[in-house]
Amino acid sequence: MFRNQYDTDVTVWSPQGHLHQIDYAMEAVKQGAACLGLRSNTTVVLAAIKRVQTEQLADPTKKLFEIDTHMGIAIAGLTADARSLARFMRTESLNHKFVYGSALPVARLVSDVADKKQECTQSYVRRPYGVGLLVAGVDKNGPHLFQTCPSGNYYEYNGIAIGARSQSARTYLEKHYLTFPPCTFLPSACLRPFLSFALVGKDDLIKQALQAIRGCLEGNQELSATNISIGVVGVNQAFTIIEGSALQPYVRRPFSFL
Repeated sequence: MFRNQYDTDVTVWSPQGHLHQIDYAMEAVKQGAACLGLRSNTTVVLAAIKRVQTEQLADPTKKLFEIDTHMGIAIAGLTADARSLARFMRTESLNHKFVYGSALPVARLVSDVADKKQECTQSYVRRPYGVGLLVAGVDKNGPHLFQTCPSGNYYEYNGIAIGARSQSARTYLEKHYLTFPPCTFLPSACLRPFLSFALVGKDDLIKQALQAIRGCLEGNQELSATNISIGVVGVNQAFTIIEGSALQPYVRRPFSFL
């Protein structure tokens, strides 16, 4: 009721306790092409749907970005906002490496990004970032998978999906994670019960991610190497983006539960 009286400024609260500009930014994330992440005790895998344009006109929108050799992100929402945040993250990571001679811890960079997003909710001169990030990285504390929101909140997961039709992927993960061997690795920061992914190898984790994201495709679109991107980072593996022909072996072989 009287919504238009309270949605012109990001600092104005509605009588229901909403900041409507933040709600709109969250909706931009929900409308973006889906992406998901899975974490084991050695590896983090990101999977993202690329909305393929007419081949003669344009390449698919980029959904995965490398931040550093030990870290990468998947995005859902406004790509322009994602590029701006990716530049910020690369700069912060490079500065830390230059000053301290070591890689920037994943949780610290995620906290910095969340602070940057939250600052946009404190002043009317800037709008919230209309993009959600899945941050995959490895540091001395092991592998990490974080989600950041336009509101400035961030969470750590073992498995999460965001974007359009992402509920299908989340339902799949909740339904099938117990088909894996029992978990013997329990991170203290774990906030979600996808514990059985912990013992899964890299290849099986990729196949599981592809199987989960299959339900997020539009209409009758089939999973293929042209409309999916995969990002992998591990304890002994730098962040790598797998696309095109390199992805074919995973797409051809359907995932079978053990």
